[in-house]
Amino acid sequence: MDAGDEGRQQLDAVSILNARQTLIGYLGRAGLFAGDAEELVRIVEAGAVALAHEEVGAPGRDAPRDRGEPYAAGWLDGARAVTGELGELAEGALREALTAVPAAPAGPPPPVRTMEVERARVAIVPLYLSFTEVSDLDPEVSEQVLVAVLATMDPRQRAGYAGRLAEFTSGHRARLERLYARYGPASPTAIHGRYSLLHSPTSIAVLERLWAAPGPLEAEWDTGELPPAWLEGLRRGWEEAGA
Repeated sequence: MDAGDEGRQQLDAVSILNARQTLIGYLGRAGLFAGDAEELVRIVEAGAVALAHEEVGAPGRDAPRDRGEPYAAGWLDGARAVTGELGELAEGALREALTAVPAAPAGPPPPVRTMEVERARVAIVPLYLSFTEVSDLDPEVSEQVLVAVLATMDPRQRAGYAGRLAEFTSGHRARLERLYARYGPASPTAIHGRYSLLHSPTSIAVLERLWAAPGPLEAEWDTGELPPAWLEGLRRGWEEAGA
């Protein structure tokens, strides 16, 4: 085997499966239930295939211009075939990943799981820090707030909540910047109780729900016995930042 072949060699299926099971084992020893660990790994696997499909189909991957038209036509046909096949694999991987996520029941959503709270927590922190700084006044109710937020969604919506949050912050970036500048940790109203939740990364999640599902959020907020003033403060600040 020459150096080029050695550099191109790939992991075999047995080694990949071994690595997968090792990861699930580590997650289990860290306290994650086996089903939750399997779900996380499947979502990561599906995401890897989806991102590969997006990369292969990205614009700018044209045939070399100095090879002539027949070469370019063959290149295009091959690219379409590969992209189509990879797209089908991506869709299949996503369907397989979501089989671990229960379908939405006819009644109310099931209780929020610890893993769902942790996934939301991982998603909100970098988004929050893109608008403001860490605050020493972060209310110590992060888990209760996230439970109220996630309880407004069914399990499949919770599984895709990180993407929904990213879309929300991207689509409303200027308004969020104004909101945190006026009422966030570095603002003159930093210690005002009405805006206390803006000192917590959970405010990003609450704002998204206020925008997308205010009624269900208010109901879950009452159920969780969270301070009504916090929700009203976010609502008022959001309205003022949009003016």
